[in-house]
Amino acid sequence: EVQLVESGGGSVQAGGSLRLSCTTSGFTFKGSEMGWYRRVQGNVCEIISFINMDGKSHYVDSVKGRFTISQDTSKNTVYLQMNRLQPEDTAVYYCAADFVHYEPPKRDCSGGGGYNYWGQGTQVTVYS
Repeated sequence: EVQLVESGGGSVQAGGSLRLSCTTSGFTFKGSEMGWYRRVQGNVCEIISFINMDGKSHYVDSVKGRFTISQDTSKNTVYLQMNRLQPEDTAVYYCAADFVHYEPPKRDCSGGGGYNYWGQGTQVTVYS
């Protein structure tokens, strides 16, 4: 059974930091492209960052320079370090695994995006 479990969410004051973890099992982690998405108010699911099979990371402009994606293949875990958080970063954050080919994500971040597996999400709230 494939499992993706996000953790590390919470409430933080603007300017603060959080580190999200996504611990996985049940599939071949090494060599799998991993992504982080977030679902903002109004059920809009947007990709934030992904790390490809070669270990190269990509970010959307809104988080570039503030967020860092990384992975530990020995722990089958992908991380998202979030610094200088702002209220507009408030969302439910999801990890996704095993990218095949692009397709739009489901609006509630329950699947799609071209990834075979999704976690259940972790809430991040940033207050001013």
